[in-house]
Amino acid sequence: MNAIVSIHDLTPQTFARVERILDWLQARAVPPVALLVVPGRPWQPAQLQRLRQLAEAGHELAAHGWQHQTRPRRLAHRLHAALISRNVAEHLDLDSPNILALMQRARDWFPANGLPTPDCYVPPAWALGCIARRHLAQAPYRMIETTRGLIHLHAQPADAPPISGTRACSCQNLPLTGYQADTPLRECFLRRWNAIQTRIAVRTRRPLRISIHPDDLQLRVADQLDQHIRSVHTFLPYSGFNRA
Repeated sequence: MNAIVSIHDLTPQTFARVERILDWLQARAVPPVALLVVPGRPWQPAQLQRLRQLAEAGHELAAHGWQHQTRPRRLAHRLHAALISRNVAEHLDLDSPNILALMQRARDWFPANGLPTPDCYVPPAWALGCIARRHLAQAPYRMIETTRGLIHLHAQPADAPPISGTRACSCQNLPLTGYQADTPLRECFLRRWNAIQTRIAVRTRRPLRISIHPDDLQLRVADQLDQHIRSVHTFLPYSGFNRA
């Protein structure tokens, strides 16, 4: 089985737990993975320096929202928070122009702090929100990850007219596993969901997206996470990943 491994929610507050996960992965011979960084938190100089070291060691840095926190106001968002995302899906509180502005602000933070500019953006809880296609085409990334898979934003042809929002988009469905089982109900759901997703990955030979959160090694399906990591024979990076 092929897999793309990512560690979500890297903030100043979760840094120590993410480092422990990196040690755990290294002990299982997993190569550098994608680190989903939340830019709009109070980062300290020493933490930024450590991020630079991780990037230099081969870990990919992806933008992951801005604050990774919100207060749901709309009914649909409150239901989404109660069932899936809790209070992290900040895109769901924004209209289309403000979603694009948040994505741009997140990207700009990286080079402003001496970090590699990310090619990939992952909205918190994979909830991209109601972004218009013309705004999505202007997003300053090569790919955007959602629950269903990867949205590839293709470079505008050199002979195309310079009209804003003319980049082509294509979607690639990829199976996804998660391990945030902090209640019995979530454990029951995730064990079944993850089993289905791994079967899809094996049957279709599509890469499995193994998404790890900072507390997952202490939660109820840590054994399943370990099993999935040990089942992978090829680990793939986001960088250079194409539709083929």
